[in-house]
Amino acid sequence: MKYKDRIVESQIDDLLESTGAILIEGARWCGKTCTAEKKSASSIYMLHPDHRESYIHLAHSNATKLLSGDAPRLIDEWQIAPILWDAIKYTVDQRGKTGQFILTGSAVPPDDNKRHSGAGRFSRLLMRPMSLFESGESDGSVSLGAIFESPDEINGFSDFSVDEISALITRGGWPELLGKSEKAIANSMDGYVSSIVNVDISRVDGINRNPAMVRKLLQSLSRNISTMASMTTIQKDMAGDDSSISDKTVSDYINSLRRIFVVESLPAWNPILRSKTAIRTSSKHHFVDPSIAMAAIGISSSELVLDFKTLGILFESLCIRDLRVYAQAIGGEVFHYRDRNDLEADAIIHLRGGRWGAIEIKLGQRIDEGAENLIKLKSRIDLDRMRPPSFLMVITSTGYAYRRSDGVLVVPIGCLKH
Repeated sequence: MKYKDRIVESQIDDLLESTGAILIEGARWCGKTCTAEKKSASSIYMLHPDHRESYIHLAHSNATKLLSGDAPRLIDEWQIAPILWDAIKYTVDQRGKTGQFILTGSAVPPDDNKRHSGAGRFSRLLMRPMSLFESGESDGSVSLGAIFESPDEINGFSDFSVDEISALITRGGWPELLGKSEKAIANSMDGYVSSIVNVDISRVDGINRNPAMVRKLLQSLSRNISTMASMTTIQKDMAGDDSSISDKTVSDYINSLRRIFVVESLPAWNPILRSKTAIRTSSKHHFVDPSIAMAAIGISSSELVLDFKTLGILFESLCIRDLRVYAQAIGGEVFHYRDRNDLEADAIIHLRGGRWGAIEIKLGQRIDEGAENLIKLKSRIDLDRMRPPSFLMVITSTGYAYRRSDGVLVVPIGCLKH
């Protein structure tokens, strides 16, 4: 498979110039190793089946051997031997140079909160599955970064059909699945979910977890994707007639899924409002890629097309995935907004320095509804104490990119880039 350029590459370049080591974290199979290889001059693979045990032994007895090599040196899946963290920190200090190491990790080690932060020596970078721009399905005619600078004029057109949107959700942003048949994609994603259930979630901290319960949790999160369903709601959904599943168990399992970068919740935005309207602070449930939900609940692309409600929810999750990739590239974060009156915005892009934009995501033709919500949200913000929004945008599945007479931008997801 030919390598496709990734948006995080420029971020890696910047960090190599400023810090001694970079830790690239993200879900297994999202492309970390291939991208890190492109930026490294030498490498060692901690999961190599023939050398894993000897590498772990060396990490404890003579880590210098593992760290010797041309810089930047790639240490792939470093968390197999967490003791390497301190060795790399020491080596960076001794060399006194930037750009020495690139680490990749698909799980957070259990003692991560007890380890030296690495401040000044390490930079962390989260890598997600491919956005539609990276995989080549978006033409990138509308730049999120450019909209923040000048939202007045946009142009673009995307003609995704409902069938194509469904197929893109099913395939996800996994590099290995580009160009594969629907059957191959289904088999691969079934295997991916089975690995999460039977291996990955227990391997992250060495605690054996009930595979049947993990699968129930993935299915419940899939049914509650893009919602703020409470832990109690998920627990009841999982339990059915089984009273042995507690809130604490559900919370523990979800935290483990976060540590292997499978679950990535969307936090709530807390702006300054004109009135004392209460803002809901719960996060929305999302997987790092909507294809995980598809595989967890066992629905095919052709079946999804017949369930427009589920398709719309998963389309929102796909857009959130892409927005996170694009926002990170321009120094931003993604949130959601909802208040006690149920006024909401599916995504808030917030940049360092306080600039922000609000987004509604609509699979169908309810553009007017989305625009009205965004304008209403703007009217509730205390603009004497906060910046006005840089833009208001409705993301759609297909059609033209344009600016409405009320100032709201309409942008198909197949036109968007960072």
